[in-house]
Amino acid sequence: MADTDTIDRPAATPKDPTERYAKPPFERQRQPWPGLARDMNPKPDHGETSYRGSGRLAGRKALITGGDSGMGRAAAIAFAREGADVAINYHPNEQPDADEVVELIEAEGRVCAAIPGDLRDEDFCKRLVAEAVAKLGGLDILVNNAARQQQADSIADVTSEGFDATIKTNIYAPFWITRAAIEHLDAGDAIIFTTSEQAYDPSPDIIDYAMTKAAMMNLTKSLAKQLGPKGIRVNGVAPGPIWTPLQVSGGATMEKLEQFGSHTPLGRPGQPAELASIYVQLAARDASYATGQVYGAAGGSGQP
Repeated sequence: MADTDTIDRPAATPKDPTERYAKPPFERQRQPWPGLARDMNPKPDHGETSYRGSGRLAGRKALITGGDSGMGRAAAIAFAREGADVAINYHPNEQPDADEVVELIEAEGRVCAAIPGDLRDEDFCKRLVAEAVAKLGGLDILVNNAARQQQADSIADVTSEGFDATIKTNIYAPFWITRAAIEHLDAGDAIIFTTSEQAYDPSPDIIDYAMTKAAMMNLTKSLAKQLGPKGIRVNGVAPGPIWTPLQVSGGATMEKLEQFGSHTPLGRPGQPAELASIYVQLAARDASYATGQVYGAAGGSGQP
């Protein structure tokens, strides 16, 4: 069982959102890509001990990419506690984080299919959907969440190899996966994309990441128009600065990491757990008129 007692979160969670979680300055820390949540300090909160379900997704079957950490992990935990079976995809190097998620989901009495693999490979993306459907017995929620982010001070420092890896992870993979998943989805089902405040207010040092998130926002809105007549809803979540392994595995400079989230009106970064309920709402069938929307959560400073 995952050691949920070590989550760095106040024992009595304050009502005041400015005091709810850790504030900068944070210690300097670096991990090799893609990074592990379990090795971060403070450890991110994905809702391991806080999220309480109420059966909103009972009987549903979800595939979540990047389900080992960050918003994907928060969504996976929340979906399971709302009654869904969940398949999670992650990079093979993230297995230790994924193992914790599997234990948390199975502790809820739900099925968890762990499917490691590199999303930059088109054939794997096709197999991922097929394996998720086979192991879950169907599919009615797809969350395209996995992403690659690497900081570079200048466009001259973005190599063609690095640019290609970001584009394939953040744009090609969701396209391939969604295209493969469509044949398994029906009226009442849902697709959710994790975009970013970077789609609306891009930072100068992650230009390739920001451009992919703008593309993801556009895909959310255009696909919603295409699939709306079929009764399939498509929405997005646009996080602001959220404390995940993206930052410590090359996504931010040490200077930026130390003050991460300090520029927001709430004065701190968000935690993945603070977005879990948004993913649940967008997946739940009582949100039946919400499609083509992008829901922001950025501590007051982000877009939309």
